[in-house]
Amino acid sequence: MKIKYVLILFTVYFGSMNEESFSQEKLKYYDLTKAESNVINNKGTESPFTGQYVKNKEKGTYICKKCGAALYSSNDKFESDCGWPSFDDEIKGAVTRIPDTDGMRTEIECASCGAHLGHVFSGERFTSKNVRHCVNSVSLDFIPAKLETGRYGMAIFAGGCFWGVEYYLQKAAGVISVTSGYTGGVVKNPTYREVCTGNTGHAEAVKIVYDPDKTSYEKLLTLFLEIHDPTQVGRQGPDIGDQYRSEIFYMNDNQKYTAEKCLNILKSKGYNIATALTKASEFYPAEAYHQDYYFNNGKVPYCHSYSKRF
Repeated sequence: MKIKYVLILFTVYFGSMNEESFSQEKLKYYDLTKAESNVINNKGTESPFTGQYVKNKEKGTYICKKCGAALYSSNDKFESDCGWPSFDDEIKGAVTRIPDTDGMRTEIECASCGAHLGHVFSGERFTSKNVRHCVNSVSLDFIPAKLETGRYGMAIFAGGCFWGVEYYLQKAAGVISVTSGYTGGVVKNPTYREVCTGNTGHAEAVKIVYDPDKTSYEKLLTLFLEIHDPTQVGRQGPDIGDQYRSEIFYMNDNQKYTAEKCLNILKSKGYNIATALTKASEFYPAEAYHQDYYFNNGKVPYCHSYSKRF
């Protein structure tokens, strides 16, 4: 049986799902590391000048690490030299202010899930708005796109050279952004040169942000399995090396369950699936020249295509 026919089964299975599964309230919270939970759930504070977004000047949107809600626009970020990312405004309705237990400060939380973000101060005259949201980087995720109020879905897949995976997923309905990067390894902030040695443990991967009212994790996962060969081990087409492995990095138990179901469908049809299923860890965006690679170069992927190639 051709794999193309098996993927038709995916369409039948997922097509029968109620459209409510795409709605924002159905999105599950994302898993947190111990360090993230200490700040987000236990109202801790990261050390000053240690967060990854303190000096970030890219254009885009900062979202809640726990639930994916859009919180802050990069247009409202400013330098305060306080040691934490600073914003003088939030996306409308995204942040809740509550009196801190210390009786002096005002805490800010994600209005969608209650995640602790930091504190808000006024009267410091850093900007004309005279407000400073002092936010922990660990409470945030950065998306290189303009997002409106609401929650957004995320997914992380690895299936060979990230250029090709990025290319096909960027064109999918409901996808807002796709970032090429590295994940699953043991080296912090790896470079492309380091990852190419095969010694860092990272896979070339993509991080997808999508509108849950227009698509779903299930549909994107199905597409991911259509555009690469999930039976190849430590390679994809002519690209050979562990960094080109096939792997699904799940961000919560709901994604894990969905991925297991998809892979089991293929296995039940006799396919020797090599795709690993791993709990997501730190994702490091790749160098700028890797982003939007095929769109910027006017070329097409050389080792990725739709399922018709099987």
